[in-house]
Amino acid sequence: MRALIIDDEKSIRDILGMMLEDFDFDIEKAGSVQEGLSKLQEGNFDLILLDLRLPDGSGMEILRKLREKRMKTEVIIITAFASSETAKEAIRLGAFDYVSKPFDVSELRLIFRNVKKKIELEKKVEEYEDTYKDFIGESPKIKKIKEFVKKIAPYDANVLITGESGTGKEVVARTIHNLSNRKAAPFIAINCASLPSELLESELFGYKKGAFTGATRNKKGLIEEADGGTLFLDEIGDMPLALQAKLLRFLEEKTIRPIGGIEEISVNVRVIAATNRNLEEKINEGLFREDLFYRLSTITINLPPLRERKEDIPLLIEYFAKKLSKKYGKKFRTISKEFINYVMSLPLKGNVRELRNIVEKAVILSDRDILSLPLSNEETKPHREIVIPDEGVNLREILENLEKEYLLKALKKTGGKKKEAASLLGLTFREFRYRLSKYGIS
Repeated sequence: MRALIIDDEKSIRDILGMMLEDFDFDIEKAGSVQEGLSKLQEGNFDLILLDLRLPDGSGMEILRKLREKRMKTEVIIITAFASSETAKEAIRLGAFDYVSKPFDVSELRLIFRNVKKKIELEKKVEEYEDTYKDFIGESPKIKKIKEFVKKIAPYDANVLITGESGTGKEVVARTIHNLSNRKAAPFIAINCASLPSELLESELFGYKKGAFTGATRNKKGLIEEADGGTLFLDEIGDMPLALQAKLLRFLEEKTIRPIGGIEEISVNVRVIAATNRNLEEKINEGLFREDLFYRLSTITINLPPLRERKEDIPLLIEYFAKKLSKKYGKKFRTISKEFINYVMSLPLKGNVRELRNIVEKAVILSDRDILSLPLSNEETKPHREIVIPDEGVNLREILENLEKEYLLKALKKTGGKKKEAASLLGLTFREFRYRLSKYGIS
């Protein structure tokens, strides 16, 4: 943790520095407003001890700048010129505490202990949020899975994640990795259905120069690349039988032999596999090894389809809207209820992946600050082929007629109630009223 002491008295800076070092803070010091601001530009600090009266201005200037930039920094005000109004202003701006000079050392130590606890707690919360940032959902089923993931992540047991296509199996695999002791090591993912048998084998186990035509150099396999970390085998149910035997041997022996190699290489890898197939059925059909299934499924997690956790859909829409609006340089003030209700009415057989595609299309097509359905709402009907005659069309007139039709239908649906009609169309009341005036609709 880093702390910055801003005080014009060197003796005070030295005393406070020694006290904070006892609480494991790395210390930087400044004697003026400008020097303090310069230090803040160089990097972030967890804590600032701030004197209000400085040679070139007030410490309140620094506190205000911190809050303007929304920096997550705890501030303790220390000054010989305290006033109740200044204290109120500092607390209003988010200062952790306020101490007058000459200060009581015991009181300061207690404050430092408390502020350190707060900083540590907030860091843990941030770490938790970062870990689960892509694992979106607050439904009972998802909460239960999150708790289960947190419980099993520290242990090196193999995990099998099952669920329909698009339910977020790789997101769960990455979350397990990020919560494990292997989080600083690589997370390597491969889709077992994306490559033919020979290529998949060389990708996983690597090969030696001259092992086959085109092998002009030695190449590490993904299993070796993941050494110390996690290997994620997506669509494991589509792995060819011959390769299943080689994978089983690796899981049992923790060694691999590259294609064309003669020496065994020891690797330390946790394996997480995923499938949208019923592996027990594939075992009965002779398409999947039973012994490999038991090796992979030490722990099993089944992800529910989106239709079984519809209460998570608004959260997912908001998450993807924020993420994709940054990608495409869009800004949205809000998401219309009509859009959320429309998405929730869909079967979403592609689950989270399909939902993301719908939101992405809406973000791309939207030309307003409200994320809403495309004007023609063609998602629910077959697409009509657009034909432009040789003489051309009046696009402005077509769009105006379509807009008028929507305005009138919304008014009809709400019995003439303008605020409700505006909400149906994802418009503010002012925007709706402007459009009515534009077309002379009373």
